[in-house]
Amino acid sequence: MLFAQDTKQPFLPYLTAVPPIIDGKLDDEVWGKAPSESNFKTWYPDYNKDMKEKTVVHYAYDKENLYFAFKAYDTEPTKIKSSISARDNTKSDDWICINLDTFNDQQSLYSFYVNPLGIQSDSRSAGGKEDENADFVWYSVGLINEEGYTVEVKIPLKSIRFSNTNPVEMGVIFERHVSRQAELGTYPPLDPKQGANFFTQTRPLLYENINYSRLFEILPAVTYGNLKTLDKGKLSSSDNQGDLSITTKIGITSNMIFDGTLNPDFSQVEADAGQVDFNQRFALFFPEKRSFFLEGRETFNYAGNILANPLVSVVHTRNIANPTVGLKLTGKASNNVTISSIYAIDELPDDSPEGGEAQFGIFRAKKALSNDSYVGTYYTGREIDSGFNRVVGSDGLFRINPSSTIGYLGLMSANNEFDSKKTNNGHFLSADYLYGTRDLSIIGQVFDITEDFETKTGFRRRRGISRVVGIIKPKFYPKTEKIRRVDISGLFAYMKDNIFNDNEIYEACIIRLILPGNFKYMIRYNIAEEIFQGIKFDKNAFETSLSSQLTKKFYFRTSYKNSKRIWYASQPYQGHGNDLSASITYQPTGNIFSSLDLTYTDFFREDNSKKEFDYIIARSRITYQLNRYLFVRGVVEFDSFEDDLTTDLLGSFTYIPGTVMHFGYGSLYQKNKWQDNQYVQSDHYIETKRGLFFKASYLWRF
Repeated sequence: MLFAQDTKQPFLPYLTAVPPIIDGKLDDEVWGKAPSESNFKTWYPDYNKDMKEKTVVHYAYDKENLYFAFKAYDTEPTKIKSSISARDNTKSDDWICINLDTFNDQQSLYSFYVNPLGIQSDSRSAGGKEDENADFVWYSVGLINEEGYTVEVKIPLKSIRFSNTNPVEMGVIFERHVSRQAELGTYPPLDPKQGANFFTQTRPLLYENINYSRLFEILPAVTYGNLKTLDKGKLSSSDNQGDLSITTKIGITSNMIFDGTLNPDFSQVEADAGQVDFNQRFALFFPEKRSFFLEGRETFNYAGNILANPLVSVVHTRNIANPTVGLKLTGKASNNVTISSIYAIDELPDDSPEGGEAQFGIFRAKKALSNDSYVGTYYTGREIDSGFNRVVGSDGLFRINPSSTIGYLGLMSANNEFDSKKTNNGHFLSADYLYGTRDLSIIGQVFDITEDFETKTGFRRRRGISRVVGIIKPKFYPKTEKIRRVDISGLFAYMKDNIFNDNEIYEACIIRLILPGNFKYMIRYNIAEEIFQGIKFDKNAFETSLSSQLTKKFYFRTSYKNSKRIWYASQPYQGHGNDLSASITYQPTGNIFSSLDLTYTDFFREDNSKKEFDYIIARSRITYQLNRYLFVRGVVEFDSFEDDLTTDLLGSFTYIPGTVMHFGYGSLYQKNKWQDNQYVQSDHYIETKRGLFFKASYLWRF
């Protein structure tokens, strides 16, 4: 161990025989006996300052549940930002958070967020990355009053993974966000010398005489979908089917979970928001949202924080597009070894040349070392009738002092395409150094990816390149009320394109300002090159953005970019263009949300300034939240490039994750008409597709 960790006095929660009623009132006897903490200090925008608003947190437990109670004082309670919203839609509100390291091994965190009206968000973090798609079963209620707001939280032990020892030792950091002040604070306070690294700064929680009760869940689900498409000028049913599925979760131990599913429902309730998909060099990346893959997904994060990484993810489960069977095992194999494994049979499309199905096998193991250090290993495989793709490798993170880490990732791939007689082997190698404190951040990275490196279970963009990156970011805290913080980043990157034996340079200067009133401003200029089809192109760019939660009802964010760019085709050429994005959210009441998102991009030839295209995506969402469980949402999206208009209406009831009911209705409109036995361009939109969707599931927990 290269440095001694500060001695941390453990929290000793109160063991109660009479559990509190989770109603947000804090009038239960247990809260008069439970210990409390109140000395919250800021960590954003600056460290170790007294928070402007006082916070008191109590902690208790019984043999099956953990309990927390917060009293969040506020001198201006009418300005508290809160809403009766859908789950996982509270990050812009005021909130409190319980960051819980259930193994106290500094490797991962559960985060339980609650806004002032008790609406929940949750996440799972590992490897320095937070996954906000995680969902757990827990309970919370919040109430706003004349002094601020109060929150009560109940976390069943069945909903989290922990070591079944006596006492059970966990780690915790309590956190609070005050939206209008753009202020974040914690207890225990974060050390400015370690920066915002929560993993190494938790305080131990000791729970004695906890009863471990084996987890067993059954989740049956029924879905029905009907799709109509335009046929000779009339909408006709083209796909009409219902499905039954069942998923089980079994707690082998308190820290090891087995999941199994047959005929799983992997439908998404709401379609991915549109992205510009024309003249893109790389495929678009969409995050995983399907519930079966979420447990233990954070263990697949690799070490380090590689910028502009051509390997976005080692395991990207959206490659398993239509599974018929899924098996998964996640948890602790021993006190310091975590594993996560997946086996799935993926049904391929009828016209696929690869055969009827693909089999996915994925394995990940991590061995915890001192502090947040670890070493890990990967195996991923995709097997088809006459071909395969396999990747094997290792990663590691080593903390060398409170402010610094070094990390590595090394992978080897073997790829045999369908009916190919040759197996191509490749590698991806990387190493990085990270330094972070209150006043300075430094990043140094190197990586090399060969032309033959391929992954069918991960997400890779570019290959055949080597790169060196260096970033230095000093942070300044002016003694003026007009500017709260200034971050200035200098970035330099040198890259070798090994396929075309040529070099690329990237240099950038970025200035970020944090201003009063929750204003954030960024300006960036970069000098850059990119090699495509053996030709070196100019990619210089200027970019700026501004965002603010202006009032508790109104939020906006806008950005603009002007840059040199490339026409990605077999005969590429130099161009230039503009990107504009804007997002406006208006919340007239606590249960009505409206948002408008606009994306615009264009492209001009450099030699003659001819406009090749412009592309607009406009997306509007209006949500009416009847209560914390039930909402109705309408979405309208316009795509100018495809000249499409889509509409979606969704009614959704979620009692707890798993116990849900959704009803959706959507249409696609295009400028077509049926004339002379063919479709021709029209001046008017007609409905060309119509879809109806229903899903219901119920979580049985024993």
